[in-house]
Amino acid sequence: MKKQSLPLAGLRVADFCWLGAGSYTTKMLADMGADVIKIESAARIDSLRMAAPYKDGIPGVNRSGYFADRNTSKRSITLDMKHPKALALARRLIEKSDIIANNFTPGVMQKFGLGYEAVREMKPDIIYLAMSMQGAEGPERNYLGYGASMVSLTGLHELSGLPDREPAGTGTNYPDHVPNPCHAAFALMAALRHRRRTGKGQMIDLAQIEPTVALLGPTLLDLTINGRVQQRCGNDHAHCAPHGVFPCRGEDAWIAIAVRDDATWARLRTVLGSPDWAMEERWTTAEARISGSTRLNELLALATETWHAAELMSALQTQGVPAGVVQTAADVVDRDPQLHHRGHWVTLDHPEMGEALYNAPPFRSSRVTVGLQGPAPMLGQHTREVLRELMDVGDAEYEQLQTEQVLR
Repeated sequence: MKKQSLPLAGLRVADFCWLGAGSYTTKMLADMGADVIKIESAARIDSLRMAAPYKDGIPGVNRSGYFADRNTSKRSITLDMKHPKALALARRLIEKSDIIANNFTPGVMQKFGLGYEAVREMKPDIIYLAMSMQGAEGPERNYLGYGASMVSLTGLHELSGLPDREPAGTGTNYPDHVPNPCHAAFALMAALRHRRRTGKGQMIDLAQIEPTVALLGPTLLDLTINGRVQQRCGNDHAHCAPHGVFPCRGEDAWIAIAVRDDATWARLRTVLGSPDWAMEERWTTAEARISGSTRLNELLALATETWHAAELMSALQTQGVPAGVVQTAADVVDRDPQLHHRGHWVTLDHPEMGEALYNAPPFRSSRVTVGLQGPAPMLGQHTREVLRELMDVGDAEYEQLQTEQVLR
């Protein structure tokens, strides 16, 4: 695929982001053709580079599958930002960029002399993205946090788990994968459109806590409208029954089933062969099924455990009953027919890891083919290339910068 034909071809991003949400934001731009240059440092390595799993189980700064999946299509340069000459190089890069992005705590970029006001002096039409946990202003602006902190502070953690157990959380840094990078990318697209129409750049101050709060819309409405504080309920649902995960034939085999209305319940009974317990009048209405969900789930589990999960899912889906097999990672990668049909899994050849599997962009466009432009970069892989191409740094100057430990 020719990069010139991609939606964001010609756009350059100076990417100071590290870890999850920021890196995923700029990855989306890179996959759509932007020249995203990741500014890193061997003196303070992006923690995600040291996050398992590693290719072949061998740790290394260029072997993290987690980092690789969050940084496709980018170029990497290394600069020791504590060195004055490194700051000068960073400024030269920014002057030739359209977007500068960071997800540091407020004040870090200012210490480098790269706060918004300073950067705007260098590049008046720059689009400046800052995506700290709490935003640039307010009493908690300096608080540090990761995804796990955000799901706790927003109440998402409290709602996850069983009612008689401690809060379980989402099991991953959920805000890093969905709400924050998507909101940030949307804001950048809006800012780019505004600049195209007016010639003016702008500052985008995204507080990662706020898109995470937005995930809890119904919960917050229940509080403000009904005065009800929702509690942990496991797999139960306030308006659906049965609603949960049920055992199937085989070892650790499960299926998720959700029934919202009486018509769906009737179709579920039919698929199961209309067993006597399911035909009892006490299960006829949704209200009755919800109030008796504990016993209903026990009875349904006895019925589902005689089925193979895939066969039951197919039978239920054919009748319009929402159901899905609980898949393992191996199922998703090797045996999911829908992902295979859409070409979701892409194999890229990494300079150190060799061939490895990546997620393709999750959308398809009728006007342009969007895909991964290359594997994640090795640490500092493109330093010489970028300095020569964008800053006119010749070989002699490059060697001198290396000697002075500017490029580390």
